[in-house]
Amino acid sequence: MRFTTHEVIPTHEKAVLVGIELPHEPLSLPELEQLASTAGAVVVGALTQKRPAPDPAYFIGSGKLEALRAKIAAGGADLAIFDHELSAAQTRNLEKELALKVIDRTELILDIFARRAKSREGKLQVELAQSQFRLSHLTGHGAAMSRLGGGIGTRGPGETKLEYDRRLIRARISQLKAELEKVRRERFLKREKRRRDRLPLAAFVGYTNAGKSTLLNSLTRADVFTENKLFATLDPTTRRLYLPSGRVCLLTDTVGFIQKLPHTLVEAFQATLEEVSEADLLIHVVDGSNPEFERQIEAVYQVLEELRSIAKPMVTVFNKTDRLEKKLPSKMLGKYKPAVAVSALEKKGLDKLLSIIDGQLPRLRF
Repeated sequence: MRFTTHEVIPTHEKAVLVGIELPHEPLSLPELEQLASTAGAVVVGALTQKRPAPDPAYFIGSGKLEALRAKIAAGGADLAIFDHELSAAQTRNLEKELALKVIDRTELILDIFARRAKSREGKLQVELAQSQFRLSHLTGHGAAMSRLGGGIGTRGPGETKLEYDRRLIRARISQLKAELEKVRRERFLKREKRRRDRLPLAAFVGYTNAGKSTLLNSLTRADVFTENKLFATLDPTTRRLYLPSGRVCLLTDTVGFIQKLPHTLVEAFQATLEEVSEADLLIHVVDGSNPEFERQIEAVYQVLEELRSIAKPMVTVFNKTDRLEKKLPSKMLGKYKPAVAVSALEKKGLDKLLSIIDGQLPRLRF
């Protein structure tokens, strides 16, 4: 399955970003800005607040609402994006107070997925995630979304208009689940055939934009679409990988993970993420040039925990070393061993990676 090579079409919506710093949870507004840009918004301002817990009515303190209004007015914004998932009541209260569209991080990520989905399977999974999210947040939007117009947070796969009728949403969810069960069955049969052919499966996992697709291309001489944007790849792409020993394995590229990944997405993408759950070896691709890579590693581990795949054999690949001024410290590679530093773009370190993969697979039973 392949995804579009088209750039995201800007919506020209002007957005103000809002985040709070909670105990044990640092701000992630730079990443939220990347997400907003990927969705086509222009960020015109940001507001942050340090709190022990979100305000139950407005998420931010009521006293910060005036400051947020000022930011919105100064930037001519028509959209506020919050860096956490809002409750239905919080969304309703904020839209009433601010008189503009309010979406949260989950809706933003779902919107990006909707724009990226081009395959039938991808569209089904994204629509299911959006439908499940809307069903739990109807009192937050509903008529308000019709009043506030379209744009980010209001579109489904293929630019379809999102449904806000509870009965119709429930009926559609049932239909989507039935169709996706067929997809899961098809994937199961393919995996069984691979087992009969004695072809082991290695699956790429990693934070979004870590360079998994570029690495897949470099290792297998494939032509998988790559783009320096978040969630450029949503559907798995599988290629044959020839190892130094002469063995052959299948290598699958999967959707990138992100911190605060919506549970609705993990649940809806079960058919795709089963490629991770059923893999014989995980290849964890890390953007070694990102100063936040250790936090990103932990975010990936959290998703793998949710998929019950954290205990699987794993190779950690620190990618994008061409962007580093100095080599990664050997103690960092030792911390995550077996690990290797590579540059998928410059095709450096790939022989060592292939040897490590080759060394891990023989210890598995088929």
